[in-house]
Amino acid sequence: MGAKTALLAFADGDVRPALTTGARSTQAAAEDLVRRVFPGYSTESIGEGSLFEHEYPPDDVTYATTLPGVRLLCDRRLVRDRPSELLERLHELGAGRRIIMHGMHSVVDWLGFAVWEDGALIRSLSLSPDSGIQENIGEPFDFELPYWAGEHPVEPAPGWPDRGPYPLPFHPLELGELALRALFGFVIEGYPDPHDIDTESVPLHGFRVTDPKEQAAREANYARLREMMGSPQVFRMGPDGTMQEVTRDNL
Repeated sequence: MGAKTALLAFADGDVRPALTTGARSTQAAAEDLVRRVFPGYSTESIGEGSLFEHEYPPDDVTYATTLPGVRLLCDRRLVRDRPSELLERLHELGAGRRIIMHGMHSVVDWLGFAVWEDGALIRSLSLSPDSGIQENIGEPFDFELPYWAGEHPVEPAPGWPDRGPYPLPFHPLELGELALRALFGFVIEGYPDPHDIDTESVPLHGFRVTDPKEQAAREANYARLREMMGSPQVFRMGPDGTMQEVTRDNL
């Protein structure tokens, strides 16, 4: 599985209808949303994309759209290992609306999602095979119930007889796809449903969003590392079969 997500939405209700109207956000509205989510950060437009391409953007990149009924952001910094610890300013931005967070990472089989209604957390789940169940708050949604009932166990991988049973009652990414469909109206992997939204038809505005203080700290750290490493060294095999350093004089 290669599914990764980093999604946050402020919605008037179900996200799916809002993403299927064909409406387009203006860049100015999307940028205003991003600046409110990251106050004091440097924000630079990097062009447009779609939900199909950018549900998990690179570091320091945000994709966003503002549509009637929903404001949607894709950014790794907005998902939390413990979803209930959503930043207070995000609660303020979503006041009076439904707030939905969804994060998956296929490298570590991690899933985290949460839903707030009118400021109240009604469900939060975060789990991975290495960390176990980090958070499990509220009553499970209906789509979760068969998984918690043990109806979708992870079968042992063939060829690994000494490997123990999977440490969770189900695979987080399998449940994560169902959560993604239930909360956002689409899946990344698995069987498509006729009612799934066409993520290629949902345009997003992209921005490079950086914290000036954090960026300065990074550059200072890179400078320290370069100083510690010193000048680069080049070696090649000599006539006697040993590796010998190549200097500028004998390049």
